[in-house]
Amino acid sequence: MSMIKSPDQIALMREAGRVVANTLTAVRDAAGVGVSLRELDSLAAETIAGAGARPAFLDYHPRWAAVPFPGVICTSVNDAVVHGIPDGYKLQDGDLLSVDCGAFVDGWCGDAAISFVVGTADPADQALIDATDAALARGIEAARIGNKMGDLAYAIGGAARRAGYGLLADHGGHGIGRTMHAEPPVPNDGRPGRGIKLTEGLVIAIEPMLILGGKDDYYHDDDEWTLRSANGRRAAHSEHTVAITANGPVILTLP
Repeated sequence: MSMIKSPDQIALMREAGRVVANTLTAVRDAAGVGVSLRELDSLAAETIAGAGARPAFLDYHPRWAAVPFPGVICTSVNDAVVHGIPDGYKLQDGDLLSVDCGAFVDGWCGDAAISFVVGTADPADQALIDATDAALARGIEAARIGNKMGDLAYAIGGAARRAGYGLLADHGGHGIGRTMHAEPPVPNDGRPGRGIKLTEGLVIAIEPMLILGGKDDYYHDDDEWTLRSANGRRAAHSEHTVAITANGPVILTLP
């Protein structure tokens, strides 16, 4: 199966993942009140280039997109769930910022995302971020040989729904390797025991996207990339690239 990666290929993906992790750390450290999203994008570009890597998002043009993506990272603020374009917007105290980053090293891709509050956090926003991170952790824990994709999906979405959060409709994680988006799809909601069996060497990007208010609906912004919650409530996004191995799940997008 082309979805399956060898240990040597996974090791190369780990190098790409390290670049992504270090870039996200640099962006988070630089984010502050008055800093523009474009400035954060420039920092990400410098960090990726300095590591000898290539950004995965810049000029990415899937079939469903009207125009190529113009940034190195996705910067989604407040009610923007994912795919936010890094423009001249200057961060304000209390903004909830989600940053998604991808990079290629020697032709292999890593992909990860983080969410955090700039300045003073509203308790509901911090709880949303914590719930999204917890959903990711549950998904990673379920990424084990012999489980089904539905087991992983239920691990992510079951508790999130019981806690009253929405899950972005029509979107989830994905396989990853030589391309950023590959088979198989990795849903954030599902039924245990359903779907493909998880096997050794499968590498997937697991990425829960939770929305306050319990609704899943969204709409496209005028830029044709940014997805905003239909209820206008805030959202959070958390993601890691994970390899399924005989020793359990291995997170590839760590420093």
